Amino acid sequence: MQVRTLRTIVAGRPALVVTRSSTVTEAARQMKQRNVGSALVVDGTRLVGIFTERDALYRVLAAGRDPASTGIGDVMTPQPQTMHPDEPFVRALRTMHEGRFRHLPVVEFGRPIGIVSVRDALD
Repeated sequence: MQVRTLRTIVAGRPALVVTRSSTVTEAARQMKQRNVGSALVVDGTRLVGIFTERDALYRVLAAGRDPASTGIGDVMTPQPQTMHPDEPFVRALRTMHEGRFRHLPVVEFGRPIGIVSVRDALD
């Protein structure tokens, strides 16, 4: 059996990238349009956080914040765990399981090149 690397999974599938100043509404619309559950948050080209469906639910809606005026930088998960694209997918799955999260940014030379999720295991 051939080992699938993260690079093969994210190839040709760029992640949704937003800035800290993007609003929750803007990010949510883009997430819906692309049918994804997360967005990578960058400062220039450097990954600084991740914004997920769960962040929207817990940190915005349940907290009573206005999504149209709330910046992603205020509700993102900062400094997310990342993985290099040459790592095997099974290692990413283990990391997500142990960390109890569903989205894992793939980063090379300090720049995000994609994202994998537990949903990728179904493909």
